[in-house]
Amino acid sequence: MTDTAILQQAAEAIADADALLITAGAGMGVDSGLPDFRGDHGFWNAYPMYERLGINFIGAANPVHFERDPAFGWGFYGHRTNLYRETLPHGGFALLQNWIDRFDLEAFVVTSNVDGQFQKAGFADDAILEVHGSIHHLQCLSPCCADIWDNTETIPVDFNTMRARHIPVCPHCGGVARPNILMFGDSSWLAGRSHGQQMRFDLFLDGNRNHKLVIIEMGAGTAIPTIRILSERAGRRPGATVIRINPREPQIASPHLSVAQAALDGLASIHNRLPTHR
Repeated sequence: MTDTAILQQAAEAIADADALLITAGAGMGVDSGLPDFRGDHGFWNAYPMYERLGINFIGAANPVHFERDPAFGWGFYGHRTNLYRETLPHGGFALLQNWIDRFDLEAFVVTSNVDGQFQKAGFADDAILEVHGSIHHLQCLSPCCADIWDNTETIPVDFNTMRARHIPVCPHCGGVARPNILMFGDSSWLAGRSHGQQMRFDLFLDGNRNHKLVIIEMGAGTAIPTIRILSERAGRRPGATVIRINPREPQIASPHLSVAQAALDGLASIHNRLPTHR
């Protein structure tokens, strides 16, 4: 099938859908200007200080730093907090919302990203599952309790040393606070918030069991395949269609559709072929 035919088939599937499941990996944020952590060199291009220290993404995204040296642990996550707060979602988010409104689709978002970009773009917070947590929420490092609270902290960071000049603390015990994010080798992540999101996602799937479901997957790679596996599992439901948008690893078995483009370009290519209404 030609690229043009695939895009046309994708547009027809969306226009004929009852519900839309949006799944997104790290590639979704690249078009917004967020760094691509694919491979050590991709990570080091964004954070050259870690290359000098010989620390890769897995090494930086590790809760051990909060225990041994909280200022260093918060250097990485404080910088990312500030970056995500400053970043504006790219136009692809608005295209997805346009489709939801135009075709009156029930919709849900599942993302492995911790950046909060879907909420910032206006997607309903109660229709989003953040499988790895969110940088915009905090928890106690210990943890002393199960509380999860909003991250309203101001965290200046010395980018040359990747050390934070302010360390958030737990309001209950006064100890170090950490992001409510599932890190590598993490045994203290509090999953209560994400479990609540998972329950709402399960209800979405149950409510659309006999409906035509389209899964739009964007920027989900194979290195950490959480999102790809979820998309393919949802795609096994009767009448479901997966549209995988990925510039490097777009492969997916028929009858699902593979679009070898970046997230924004792929969404725009489909958008240009959509009817104005059903």
